[in-house]
Amino acid sequence: MPRTERTAEIEWEGNLARGHGELSAGSSGAFRLPFTLASRIGNPEGKTSPEELLAAAHGGCFTTSLAGELTGLGHPPERLEVSCRIALDEVAANGHQIVGSEVTVRATVPGIDEATFSEAVRLADEGCPFASMLRRSGAEVTVDASFT
Repeated sequence: MPRTERTAEIEWEGNLARGHGELSAGSSGAFRLPFTLASRIGNPEGKTSPEELLAAAHGGCFTTSLAGELTGLGHPPERLEVSCRIALDEVAANGHQIVGSEVTVRATVPGIDEATFSEAVRLADEGCPFASMLRRSGAEVTVDASFT
């Protein structure tokens, strides 16, 4: 795969406590999403956060990686339902850090056995750049995967 670059733009107005911002997809123009400090650490109230976007990025990355691995092993998926939960927490002497990412997968893959599915999940996790980045940063990454 060739080097890929994507961009996002962020605008912010006001102080941290009462300010507000907007995250937008610079490369695709696919979204403009509002965010605030409250949406990061409290009730989102219809706004996003960098952590929510990281959860979407990690989940999306893992999903395409798993689809590729299953297809490569001769079992293209019929359906993949993936969720990802990112945990942000206070770490002593390091401030707020991403400490975990939990990926949950429910897959419909006709004709696959447990060993082949488990291997595809392992390879997908190893091949997901977001999982690698999160692990290198010290975050715990887990994958709970099942299939029918």
